[in-house]
Amino acid sequence: MAMRFHREGIPVLRNFFLIALPLLIGAALLHPVLFYVLLIVAVGLLLFFLQFFRNPLREVAASDAIIYAPADGKVVAIEQVFEPEFLQQDCIQVSVFMSVFNVHANRAPVSGQVSYLKYHPGKYLVAWHPKSSTENERSSIAIRTAHGDILLRQIAGALARRIKYYITDNQQVTQGQEIGFIRFGSRVDLFLPLTAQVKVQIGDKVLGNISAIASFS
Repeated sequence: MAMRFHREGIPVLRNFFLIALPLLIGAALLHPVLFYVLLIVAVGLLLFFLQFFRNPLREVAASDAIIYAPADGKVVAIEQVFEPEFLQQDCIQVSVFMSVFNVHANRAPVSGQVSYLKYHPGKYLVAWHPKSSTENERSSIAIRTAHGDILLRQIAGALARRIKYYITDNQQVTQGQEIGFIRFGSRVDLFLPLTAQVKVQIGDKVLGNISAIASFS
């Protein structure tokens, strides 16, 4: 599987080197022990950033009948809820929690037209908190398909301070297409039609573009 470095990590690495290099040079001039301590910390942070912003290239087996995982992570909720923001109907909610060790690129679970797009500023509750879906910083993205609208919600967590999405209202998206990114530690909620057949269970580990969350067959 080809591995790439996500574009959202470029400014983070640039700022890291702008801070780390002068500190290391100064430490080397002051005391060798201080230099080696800072060097170990710097290498650890660099490895963390490299793994956090990794972006594997994954081919999706496109299908109108399958709803793929929009992100890597752990399924933390599966329940029937009323979605009041856009769908305004009962839905199946499937929530995927992304730890700092998961790939944080978000991908389109289905193909279709973006029928709703809205960013909400908000709090930074831990991503697994029940109220994070409605009170945290988040973005809501609805995609219209032949089976109805599917709503995807990007939710910032306690450490996540930046939600990015790369699509516009009324845009046509393709299943598996990268549509956004969240950092650091976060959650994605999917709101599906009641006709969808859920294929995962709470506690399952899923991979974006690979794991089937639900189907219409």
